[in-house]
Amino acid sequence: MMNLPQGPGPIGVFDSGYGGLTIYSEIEKLMPQYDYLYIGDNARAPYGTRSFDVVYEFTRQAVEFLFKQGCRLVILACNTASAKALRNIQQIDLPAMDPSRRVLGIIRPTVECIGDITCSRHVGVLATEGTIRSMSYPLEIKKLFPDIKVTGKACPMWASLVEADEHLTPGADYFVKRDIDALLARDSEIDTIILGCTHYPLLLPRIEQFVPKGVKVITQGEAVATSLQNYLMRHADIEDLCTKGGGATFYTTESAERFREQASRFLCHPVKVQRINLV
Repeated sequence: MMNLPQGPGPIGVFDSGYGGLTIYSEIEKLMPQYDYLYIGDNARAPYGTRSFDVVYEFTRQAVEFLFKQGCRLVILACNTASAKALRNIQQIDLPAMDPSRRVLGIIRPTVECIGDITCSRHVGVLATEGTIRSMSYPLEIKKLFPDIKVTGKACPMWASLVEADEHLTPGADYFVKRDIDALLARDSEIDTIILGCTHYPLLLPRIEQFVPKGVKVITQGEAVATSLQNYLMRHADIEDLCTKGGGATFYTTESAERFREQASRFLCHPVKVQRINLV
């Protein structure tokens, strides 16, 4: 086992970049009493096109860093990391690092809510190429709801539009409409669409403009926050190890100034951030 701090600590939140801030903001909104420590691995983003082995290694490095900062619970607020790294970290690394710590992903909490939402039992997933190719959403949905048909569509431009601050411009409309139309062309019975990338909530006004009436669009932040709240209620031993000072610390592996600029777009308020190295 690693020599890690054993007292209570903040809740760790990790993403390959900025998108995880949409998850963090919903968690913090629902549970403002806790302390949080957020890492964006912006220097090595995006993760979506990287191999399983590389995503696993990068994610493991971030989790180890968060543990060393005192976090006893870490949320992988990144679909790609949840898809490609979570299982190995839970099954291989945690027993060696510290079995008392927890690492949770965001795919299962997102999936758990759709059984009560879809009426047609046809669900679409819009996500990065890496998340779509991983088949994580169809596999997870199949476990919980075997009767639901899942159709996925990669949206390679969407996250880039958000990070370039072009997501609410007319130029974004072409890509958003193209990918939604392509998804619905594959299955016209889809009545629920999961946004399987944490950047996509910032495109929601555009997405809703091109989604047919009656089709529900599911963003992840609220589902993940509610699931985490329920998890902490069920696991008092973990909840007791989460400090409650209402504070937040932000780290980035890239430019602190750029992170501050981007974070203000995602969070609508300024943040203090420090640059770190994970290797």
